[in-house]
Amino acid sequence: MENTLEAERLQDLLKYEILDTPEDGAFDDITSLAAKMFNVPIAIISLVDHDRIWFKSAHGLDGDQIPRSPGLCSSAILSDDIYIVEDARNDPRTMANPLVAGLMGLQFYAAAPLKSRQGYNLGTLCIIDKHPRKLESKESSMLNQLGRITMEQIEMRLQSRLLLKDLNKAKSN
Repeated sequence: MENTLEAERLQDLLKYEILDTPEDGAFDDITSLAAKMFNVPIAIISLVDHDRIWFKSAHGLDGDQIPRSPGLCSSAILSDDIYIVEDARNDPRTMANPLVAGLMGLQFYAAAPLKSRQGYNLGTLCIIDKHPRKLESKESSMLNQLGRITMEQIEMRLQSRLLLKDLNKAKSN
């Protein structure tokens, strides 16, 4: 059953045709704003593919993808609410994660799921810090709101692409 759900989630992700697309100002604005709002050095819009976590936008981090396992975003998409790791070095879910135990030394992670209209969590809007911290209720609400705005941008791009396809089809008839 779980493999079927994951296959459906991946199929839903692929329909957006967003993986491996060029940088986009709107998404970069969202991650920049998130970093400023939450006073964190790193904010990422991630999409969880079958074997990787691809970054549509990464503020404060070089690179555009990491392996899916043991990525924090892979765990975060299993939750329909904010996924929070307040102190990664003391959290059994993350102590062995190379991003925590290794040179990056990540200690705080919070992510809002990017939920499609079909109800699948395609990725996350996450904020990351190198210091332990708590996320207040008001901050959780703001992160969820930014996550919804991010998903609305993704949905809008899909609808625009479908509309253009229909217009081109109508023109050719």
